[in-house]
Amino acid sequence: MADDAKELLRNARTVAVVGLDSRTDRVAYRIARYLKDHGYRVIPVHRGQFPADEVLGEKAYETLRDVPEPIDLVDVFVRSEQTGPIIDDAIAVGAKGVWLQVGITNREGIERAREAGLVATQDRCTMVVHRDELG
Repeated sequence: MADDAKELLRNARTVAVVGLDSRTDRVAYRIARYLKDHGYRVIPVHRGQFPADEVLGEKAYETLRDVPEPIDLVDVFVRSEQTGPIIDDAIAVGAKGVWLQVGITNREGIERAREAGLVATQDRCTMVVHRDELG
């Protein structure tokens, strides 16, 4: 599955970053900025207490289901126990894949995503994979 995730990252153009808000000191912001700087369209998705109308020049949405366009990759920056509904939303909106960042795992959710035909990986960093393996 690791090679599938790497290929998805290589070919993705639109990345919905769940947990991205306007706080520039956060890991999600730094990684989203990196992805944007490397040609990805980054769509912020954040339901938390720090909502912003726009992050990194893109309109922010409350949930994946609110995003009005196709999503290639869902990059997730929330606690492991909060990922189930996000994975379900990724499946529902027809995303091509879901990527749980370093330290975030959900074995059942990842399996559910794969069974639905999505490429799915966990406990990996999109920025590290892009920089070190796709560079």
